[in-house]
Amino acid sequence: MASTGPLATDLDETQYDEGQGPCLHAARTGELTEIPDTRADDRWPDYTRRAVEHGNLSSLSVPLSIDEEDQVTGALNIYARRPDAFDEASRSVATRFAPYAAVAAGNLYAYQSARDVADHLQTALESRAVIDQAKGILMERRKLTADQAFQTLAQVSMKTNRKVRDIADYLVTTGELPRR
Repeated sequence: MASTGPLATDLDETQYDEGQGPCLHAARTGELTEIPDTRADDRWPDYTRRAVEHGNLSSLSVPLSIDEEDQVTGALNIYARRPDAFDEASRSVATRFAPYAAVAAGNLYAYQSARDVADHLQTALESRAVIDQAKGILMERRKLTADQAFQTLAQVSMKTNRKVRDIADYLVTTGELPRR
């Protein structure tokens, strides 16, 4: 989610908390969703009450197709502080702008996914290094094979209900395997 200010953020979060509202409706159905006057709309009473409290009197939610299958997975929300703020020209501009917003949202999603993968890979590399060190300690001290050393770590992990990486880190740091 990205927003231009606290009003948009609050109204978007209200919809996410309630699981309903014009944004979610547009995203789920692929329909352009307009509330001409939030004081008179009864489709999402909790949302419209909150919108009126915050001074939002009309809104326009434009569905965004973000993935390659052209599935709608988001919406561009435009909020106004006056009723009937959107005419045919503004709806047309919003609809024509939506594909550009979808590209930006898709790029952000792709970037975040790549960052998550990189973070997971970094964690895996760090985990592997400490697990390999712990295996080496067990192999030298107990004259075990690499597989036997890993099985020892895995068994201690199961018995203590802790991750193998944490068991390995404890062994590398203290020189001992943790006890129950």
